[in-house]
Amino acid sequence: MQAERVEPGTGGARFRALVVDDEPPLVQVVSGYLTREGFDVTTAGDGNAAVKSARDTEPDVIVLDLMLPGIDGVEVCRRIRTFSDAYIIMLTAKSDEVDKLVGLSVGADDYLTKPFSPRELVARVRAMLRRPRTAVAAPQPKTRRFGDLEIDVAGREVRVRGRVVELTRTEFDLLDALSAQPRVAFSRRQLLDHVWGGDWYGDDHVIDVHVGNLRRKLDDDAAHPRYIRTVRGVGYRMGPG
Repeated sequence: MQAERVEPGTGGARFRALVVDDEPPLVQVVSGYLTREGFDVTTAGDGNAAVKSARDTEPDVIVLDLMLPGIDGVEVCRRIRTFSDAYIIMLTAKSDEVDKLVGLSVGADDYLTKPFSPRELVARVRAMLRRPRTAVAAPQPKTRRFGDLEIDVAGREVRVRGRVVELTRTEFDLLDALSAQPRVAFSRRQLLDHVWGGDWYGDDHVIDVHVGNLRRKLDDDAAHPRYIRTVRGVGYRMGPG
């Protein structure tokens, strides 16, 4: 049984971080900041070592560079997501939106473009770790249903036409927030606050990417959505199914 995680610096079990980059000076700086914040830090310099380290150390958060020797950060993220729900921040040296979108599409929670402030990175990591890792234990009278979509909040399970749909933690949390108040049109900022917390540093674009991933997995046509509707000038709300 794993030790219970607590906030770094409170004297209990420490959070674990994995820093993956092939630039030793950057690894040293990021690792130093995280260590001073109370994290146990492991590092890796290439994609294969990153996947192995993620299996061996079971980190709570992973700082993952997009461009790596061996297998790149996108494939590393894809592989890690098959066995870990660690929070993942993708680093990219490119400003091209495509790189950011690809990283998020395979399960990363956020991205930073190099050069970045290590303090901002640490702030994002701490904000992530303040998110609940499991659903809050609360009575659930019944499964939420929207047409063919069924959401078991307590069990964190989603089905479409009886088929189980595999969602990342972030995708499920977004769907949970929308379905809990189906008549409410949420702004992107409100969804960021619901899912990431009010002190989140990420931009609103993250919401659009994760909503796009949700629609794809739920087989929900963005042009004629049944489950997640776009509210022009506002954000998103649940549809009837």
